Amino acid sequence: MTLRNAEPEKEYVIKSIVTDDEELDAFLFSLGCYAGERITVISHLKGGCVVSIKDGRYTIDNDLADAIEI
Repeated sequence: MTLRNAEPEKEYVIKSIVTDDEELDAFLFSLGCYAGERITVISHLKGGCVVSIKDGRYTIDNDLADAIEI
C-alpha cells in the first residue's frame, strides 16, 4: 500500500521509497523519510496529503505519496 491510500491519523512504518531520482531520495532522507521510519498521514488534500515525520509536518503531492510504500 502507498501513502496515498493511507488512513488519516493512523501511524504507519515506511517499507520503501520507490523512485529513480537520487535528489528526491536525498531530500526525503533529510526529512527523516526512509525505510523503517514511522509516518502519520494527518489529512488528505486534493493534490496530496499532510504527513507527520518525527517532529515535523510536511505537505507532499500525490506523485510523491505514491512513491512511499507503507
